[in-house]
Amino acid sequence: MAKAAAGKTNWFAIWVSVAVVVVVALVVALVVWMNNAATDPGTPPSGSGINQETGAVVVGSGSQTLDTYIDFMCPICNQFEETYGDEILDLVNDGTITLNIHPIAILDRYSQGTAFSTRAANAMYCVAEADPDAAVPFMQAMYAKQPEENSTGLTDDEIIAIAKSVGVDSVDTCITDGTYKKFVASMTEKTPVAPGASGIGTPTVAVNGEVISNSTIPAKGQFKTLFQ
Repeated sequence: MAKAAAGKTNWFAIWVSVAVVVVVALVVALVVWMNNAATDPGTPPSGSGINQETGAVVVGSGSQTLDTYIDFMCPICNQFEETYGDEILDLVNDGTITLNIHPIAILDRYSQGTAFSTRAANAMYCVAEADPDAAVPFMQAMYAKQPEENSTGLTDDEIIAIAKSVGVDSVDTCITDGTYKKFVASMTEKTPVAPGASGIGTPTVAVNGEVISNSTIPAKGQFKTLFQ
C-alpha cells in the first residue's frame, strides 16, 4: 500500500503550483502594464509649430534659441511675459532667435482639483496645432485672463472662448477631451532644473540650450544682451 501511495501523482500540489505560476504571471503583466501606463507620453500634437520631441511650441527661425518653460497658473510667468514679452518678440521678428515655448503643468494643486495648469497647457497645444501663428496671441490672452492661485481656474468653455478670440474656432473638442494631457505630463517631467533650484520651477529659461538662473536675467530693456 505504501508503494502504491508513493506512486500516485500529487495532483493537488501540481494544481497549486500551476495556480501560483499563473498568479505570478498575472502580477508581472500587471506591473508591466502599470509601468507602461505611467510612462506613456500620450499622443503628441502635430503641426509645423510644434517640436514633438521637446514639446516646444516653436516661434520664429533665428539661429539662436530661447526656451521658456511656463505654467499658466504661475503669476511670475505672467510677470515675465509682461516684462520681457515685447523684447522677446522683437528678437524673434528680427531673426535673432527662435522662441521655444514649453507649456507645462506643475501647479495643478493650486486650482482646487480642476487641474487648470494641465488643461491650459493642453489648450496651448491644441491652438498651436490648429494655427501656429495664433500660439503667442493665445498665450498672451491666457495671461490677460490668468486666474488667481487657489482658485478653480478658468473653465474649458472660458479657455475655448479665449482661443476663439484669437481666431481659432476648431479646438473645442481638443480642449474638452484633454487630447494632450498625457503629453503635457510627459513633457513636464522633462523640464530642466534651473541652477541653484531644488526642483522644477516656472518660469525656467534656457539661452542657446543652457538653463540660466532667473537671477541672471537682465533688467527690462536689456534682454537682448543675453544673445550678444
